[in-house]
Amino acid sequence: MAKPFAAFDIDGTLIRWQLFHAITEELAKKKLITPAAYRQVAQARFDWQRRAKNNAFREYEKKLVAAFEQSLTGLSVEQFKAAAEHVFIEYKDQVYTYTRDLIKELKKAGYLLFALSGSPDIIIAKLAKFYSFDDYSATILYEQSGRFTGQREYASFNKPSLLKKLIDKHRPSLNNSLAVGDSELDISLLEMVEKPIAFNPSKLLFDHASKQGWPIVIERKNVIFKLEKIDGHYQLR
Repeated sequence: MAKPFAAFDIDGTLIRWQLFHAITEELAKKKLITPAAYRQVAQARFDWQRRAKNNAFREYEKKLVAAFEQSLTGLSVEQFKAAAEHVFIEYKDQVYTYTRDLIKELKKAGYLLFALSGSPDIIIAKLAKFYSFDDYSATILYEQSGRFTGQREYASFNKPSLLKKLIDKHRPSLNNSLAVGDSELDISLLEMVEKPIAFNPSKLLFDHASKQGWPIVIERKNVIFKLEKIDGHYQLR
């Protein structure tokens, strides 16, 4: 009998921060991103931290991605792997209790576990192994002769297609399928399963989940709030 599956977003859903961001910051520390480019990232991050405008986080992300892409072409794969290893060691245990325990619970129940992330596959492979995922899909960075070419395939905007490939590969049961995500980029992923969970959702995901009646889970400090829609109204469980 085929096993059911559960798909997890990683950044901000399992790990408490964005691994892509952490790697970019580590590259900047090692002077592998130009100081001028990273000053723009630092300013954009400060604007987000003080909530200067509604789209401050997305503006910060755009600056960060631009700085990363600028540094990628010709970057040594070994230098990048060293940065990814440093980030893995620092962040692998900085996780949310709810998703960490849910992974353990589902694994024990016989689920196939899939990790999906917009972060580079070099670090997601490490996280997937560490948390006993059965498979993963993440951003691919192409390399040649030990250096990155600058070509990449971002996974953030393509999660349904990536999940479909994992389903075709492993042939799990779709019954009781489950997925957990935290942003509007995960909506199309969550719509593919029987049991979607919006975890610490962004405003757009929260609004969509509310309309669909999806369970919403919020973890703050050491308290986990579970909201479930019953008779048309959300109740705290």
